[in-house]
Amino acid sequence: MKVDKSNFSEWYNKVVRLIIDDRYNVKGMTILKPWGTKILDFINKKIEVLLEESGHKKVIFPILIPEKNFEKEKEHVEGFAPEVFWVTEAGDKKLNEKLALRPTSESAFYPMYSLWINGLRDLPLKLYQSGPVYRYETKATKPLIRGREFYWIEAHDAFATESEALEQVKKDEEIIKEVAKVLCIPFKFFKRPEWDKFAGAVDTYAADTILPDGRRLQFATTHYLGQNFAKAYDIRYKNSEGGYSLVYQTCFGPGTYRMLAAIISIHGDDYGIVLPFEIAPYQVVIVPIGVDAGEIYKKIKALGLRVYLDDSDQTPGEKFYKWEELGVPLRVEVGNKELSEGFLTVFRRDKRERTKINDVKELLKIAKDYDEYLRKKAREYFDSMIVEIKSEEDLKELKKVGRIELCNDCLKLFEDKYELNVFGFNEEKPKGKCAICGRDAGVVTYVGKSY
Repeated sequence: MKVDKSNFSEWYNKVVRLIIDDRYNVKGMTILKPWGTKILDFINKKIEVLLEESGHKKVIFPILIPEKNFEKEKEHVEGFAPEVFWVTEAGDKKLNEKLALRPTSESAFYPMYSLWINGLRDLPLKLYQSGPVYRYETKATKPLIRGREFYWIEAHDAFATESEALEQVKKDEEIIKEVAKVLCIPFKFFKRPEWDKFAGAVDTYAADTILPDGRRLQFATTHYLGQNFAKAYDIRYKNSEGGYSLVYQTCFGPGTYRMLAAIISIHGDDYGIVLPFEIAPYQVVIVPIGVDAGEIYKKIKALGLRVYLDDSDQTPGEKFYKWEELGVPLRVEVGNKELSEGFLTVFRRDKRERTKINDVKELLKIAKDYDEYLRKKAREYFDSMIVEIKSEEDLKELKKVGRIELCNDCLKLFEDKYELNVFGFNEEKPKGKCAICGRDAGVVTYVGKSY
């Protein structure tokens, strides 16, 4: 398969099918093939290790949530009501109460938190789970990017004080940075505008990257919930004065399906997928050409690398094509010349270049350079996708993401007027005039189309 990436939508729809099959006959629900599942497992494991290191513990909650749980938090239920799949029957019997397939898990976790948290010794409580959620997505679905079933990880934390909760939001951002580094995904971290918060949250923060069609892809969020859910679900602890206080809460949602989509979209090329080294199911594939490469396989495996010896009946050309398409970082080609002269031919998927090495240990050096090259290339691409908006005229044909300085009045009217999303705010401060009306700017934000 060779697909021109300049037509991103067509390219993505073909390349993503290397790891998914969307012919399953429920709209918006796709099958993740073994290669894609293995990549997802590595992503999940990386996030779970970081969560565990930050004091979280893993749990498994039921997938069904009673309707009465949702109704306890008005803003939350209003935010998710249009997207909920409801279970109303079991066999030939009508259920007494509707059960929701979880669209997110606040209304599953927090009734239990009200039982589990009694005193200060029960805090902080930091739990997470990994698994699918279900939302009746009414927009056009796109595999891994926007679907009706998708995988993610969600962490739900409760604290005695507001300062601890706000500190957790910062820790969540650090986890996002660490994961994005491994995935070689460039991003910006924004505080979402007031109208784009998670339903029921005080503040929402999100990690956004940019896909080759110029659209924003949100791949992780963290939310400061304050005491909103604690009030709704009566989550209290006995304080040092002998009375009871409401907890402060956060929730954190790394979207692992979207991370997988970002990897494919940002790093992939006309020849298929390009995988970062750490999450590749096979980091090295050996293709023997008429020789026995068993000893070379053992030496590379001893380095601690995930290596596969492809001694199938396919031709060398077919093997080259297959593993390049799937994005294996390094391909080691071994023929009579390599064995007789004592070298190995190594093909780098990131640069699509061949090089010669005299010792398998040199693969470790190449591996380190591999991800550094991917990060540098991705950052250059990301920066090239952001343009400066100096005037209203610049918005008319915006094909990328625009950085813009706005006054507060123009900010409020912006989305309705221009049909572009305001992504949010970070540490950047305005230095000039509002690009729309010319008055003093109050904020710096980024705008564009979104998935």
